[in-house]
Order: sequence, then C-alpha cells, then structure tokens
Amino acid sequence: MGIKEVTPLNDFTSLGIQPKYVNALKEQSIIEPTPIQSETIPVLLNGEDVIGQAQTGTGKTMAFLLPMLAKIDQEKDQIQSLIVTPTRELAIQVTAELNQILAATEEDINVLAVYGGQDVEKQIKRLKNKAIHIVIGTPGRLLDHIRRETVDFSNVSFLVLDEADQMLHIGFFDEVESIIRETPFTRQTALFSATMSKDIRKIGKRYMNQPHNVQIREKEKIVQEIQQEVVETTDRQKLDALSQTIHDVQPFLGIIFCRTKRRVSKLLGDLKARGFLVDELHGDLSQAKRENVMKKFRDAKLQLLIATDVAARGLDVEGVTHVFNYDIPQDVESYIHRIGRTGRAGKDGLAITFVALKDKQDLDTIEKGIGRSLPRREVEVAPTNVTSHAPKGSNESAKDRREKKIQANKDRKARTSRGGRARTDETNGSSRSRRSGSRRNDESTSSSRGSRRGSSERSNSGNKRNSGGRSTSSRRGR
Repeated sequence: MGIKEVTPLNDFTSLGIQPKYVNALKEQSIIEPTPIQSETIPVLLNGEDVIGQAQTGTGKTMAFLLPMLAKIDQEKDQIQSLIVTPTRELAIQVTAELNQILAATEEDINVLAVYGGQDVEKQIKRLKNKAIHIVIGTPGRLLDHIRRETVDFSNVSFLVLDEADQMLHIGFFDEVESIIRETPFTRQTALFSATMSKDIRKIGKRYMNQPHNVQIREKEKIVQEIQQEVVETTDRQKLDALSQTIHDVQPFLGIIFCRTKRRVSKLLGDLKARGFLVDELHGDLSQAKRENVMKKFRDAKLQLLIATDVAARGLDVEGVTHVFNYDIPQDVESYIHRIGRTGRAGKDGLAITFVALKDKQDLDTIEKGIGRSLPRREVEVAPTNVTSHAPKGSNESAKDRREKKIQANKDRKARTSRGGRARTDETNGSSRSRRSGSRRNDESTSSSRGSRRGSSERSNSGNKRNSGGRSTSSRRGR
C-alpha cells in the first residue's frame, strides 16, 4: 500500500467539489475542510482507493460522501454506491447527513438505509418499487437481502467500509468479505478506520487496488483540547463516586461508558433509583427503542446516556459536555474514541475516568499512550457500612476473604457446639449428683423417721407401764 502525501487545501472548491455541494455545506456552516477531507477527497475524486485512518468526529463522513455523490449517474436505475457500517446508529447518522445534502441540492438521488430492527418487507418493497442509487447498511441485514436476492450489487462502482476496525472487532470479518465479493472487482473502495489492525491490512491487501494510506494524527488534538481527570475509588464505592461526581460537575448532557451490556443495564437501574434522568443504549435494544432513546438524548430530555463502546460508535450528538468512563477502556484508541464524544466543534468538554486498584495497569497504558499523567479528582464518598478484615494494602482477593469468613463461621459454630456439649455434660453430672444426694437424703430421712418411730414406741410402752403402775398406786391410796 503506497503512502501519498497530499498538500491540504483550505476550501472545498479547491478540492474539486462541485459548487452545488459547496453551497449545501455552507448552509450547514461547513466552510473549511478538515485534514482527513483535504487529504482523501482529491484521491477519491481521482478514482483511486483509499485507506483513511482517522478518529470518529474528524469529518470522515463528508470525506467519502462528497466524492461518492459526484460519481452518481441519476439516469441509471441501479445501485451504484454501497456504504457498510458496523452499527444501526452509524447507518442512520450517515443517511441523515447524506439526505441533508440532497435536500439542499434538490437532486433526484435515492437513498435506502437497511439495518436490523426495521421491517424487512418494507425495505424489499422500496427496492422493488423505486430505483435506489445508494444503499447504506449493516453487514447482517445486507447479507439477509443478498440471500433473499432482493438487492443487486453487481453495478456498484463505489464501496465504503466505514469504522472498519470496529466492524471487524465485533466479528463481522466473514460477512464483510461476503459483501465485498458481491461487488465487481473494478469498483473503487474507500476504507475508514480509527486503528490499523491485521484484519484491516488483510482486507486492504485482498480487496483493494494499491490503496493510498492516509493517516491523520488527530488524537493529539483531542487529548489536548479535552479536560481529563481520574477518580481513584474501589469497585464497592464506584457507584457512589459516580453519583457524587455527577452532582458536583452538573453535566448538561453526559455519556457514561460501560464495557458490557449487562453492566449498562445494572447501572441504569442503580442511577434511576437515585433519581437521575438516564437511559441505556446497547445492541440488545429494538431499533424503535434505540431511535427513541437517541431522540430523547438529542432533545435533552435525558441528562445521561449509558452505553457500550459498540453502540456509541460514531455517535455525534451536539451538546455533550461530559464523558464518564465508569469502566476504564482497555486500550488507548478506545479511550480517545470515548472522550472524543465531548468537546465537539471546539466546545469545552470534560472526561472523567473511574479507576479501582485492579485498573492501575490499564490506566498506566492510557497515560503512556497519550503522553501525559492525568490529574486526580477528589470525590468525597460516605464510607461503606461493610468492613473488610483484610489488612490495608493486602493483595488478598475478595474470594479469599469470603472463604476465610466462611471457615471462621464454621470454626465458631464448632466451638459453640463443643462448648454446648461440655455444658450439657456438666449439667447432667450435676443433675445426677443432685439425684444421688436426694436419694441419700431420702434414706437418711427414712432412717431418722424409723429411729423416731422406734423411740416413740419405746416411750409409749414405758408410759403405758408407768400409767399402769400409777393406776395401781392410786387405787391403793384411795
């Protein structure tokens, strides 16, 4: 793959864009091309393949839409251009930007977005009843139409793989290859990616014709322009730390990033319970739900949006003032992608990353990658009621502590059981002693009674004798 140095030009007319499109851009207050646009538009207009490496938010969508529109022949009733995106949100966003330009120019170019969550029969009906010039879609739904034979890509002359690294990262490599093979080998191909992985290079080598490699170093600009901080916390106190930080910084619109869909849903319930205006965005939501969530967020009816990296890929929402990395990203590129959701169009932005002890290595990697140490933000969180018996600074895991606690409880129960038996034995012995003493007392009492009876009988006998004697004497005296 050759590397072509292109001198950046400072206006779209100089890049070769037709006046009608230049005027359409002016209506959107887009006057000066970005570096990725300056370097790729002339190459694409010249009919050559391009691999453009640039972050989301650098203007790459217009970098391929403008050359694509210049090549559409409105007289031909066939699909001439195909744009493949990793997510439904990005497909919708690209479609919206394209339709905005077409509305301004009043051109008769028909566009169809195809992605999961929509009624496939409606898509098929549009494909049959109306000539479509440009198709924008996700790999799964595009393959569905290919298998149904409801689309024909044999006349595609311009193919775009947008956010290709993310598309391949989430497991669409085979699907992307299958889609590419449905297009003619004479097509022109533009591939845009934030990173340059082995799979990206493989796609470039297999399916592109000596592509120009255009690399835009925008990450330094993003890192410099966005204020970034770190909150050091623990997993147990992270939710409290996030809640307190939101109260402290008061975001107008904020995006909270989690690593998994399960983490997103769990955090959603926790923050709702605390009274925050919040909703979620991830791959398990229906398309209607996703579109509804994004509309509420763009309309500022939500303050916070909790999302996974995949769902938020390519999101460009005006007014996002804060990004919260509830789960730290595992590489520098993902970190830059996340924080790039704020500070758009030259506005201020703040990105706050929550870091536990186990995240230290990931944080070190990020700080090394961006070439700076991130300042720490102090957040006062009430101490947890649950105390840990592990010594301070101990590397003992929660599982080990839990097992020790279980064993301690077992030992305590065993000691209690042994003590109980000992007390029972003492009680039983004392009871036997009392019963034995009682029997001895009974015997003694019985003996005493017998002795007293014998003595009484002897006394009575004597008394009888004395009585008899006195009686005789008495009679004598009378």
